[in-house]
Amino acid sequence: MENFGEKLRYLRQERNLGQIQLAKELDVGKSTISSWELGVCEPTLSKLVAIARYFDVSIDYLAGLEN
Repeated sequence: MENFGEKLRYLRQERNLGQIQLAKELDVGKSTISSWELGVCEPTLSKLVAIARYFDVSIDYLAGLEN
């Protein structure tokens, strides 16, 4: 996994979550999750923090700064 979108998809699927379920948890639309996973756009800092907390991973991991 190299980019944010791939990591997000992996983390989501590892927990058996659909995009709609994750979108509800993060208070965003399903299309936002899809756009993040496809690399069309990236989350704001506040959403990045929410994702890191939800999946219990570091922001550095999500940003590709650590494995």
